[in-house]
Amino acid sequence: MGINCEDVWNAISDYIDENLDAVHRRALNQHLAQCRHCTAVLDGMRNLIYLYRDERVFVLPDGFHERLEQRLREKTAPRQGPRL
Repeated sequence: MGINCEDVWNAISDYIDENLDAVHRRALNQHLAQCRHCTAVLDGMRNLIYLYRDERVFVLPDGFHERLEQRLREKTAPRQGPRL
């Protein structure tokens, strides 16, 4: 059973949760052994799950939210420039 990167991305959650049948799991393992990009996606997903499950709370510096909102407004505001 040959699979491509998109197949891996669609099945990555089931792969991590071990909810794939043996045939699909073997196919994903074969693909991951050869595809650095999909291996990076898998590692990133595992890191995200690890961080999400981490019980520690990170305290953000004072004014962080205001600075973030201001930056987002600046980045998403329509640009005013000369019209041609």
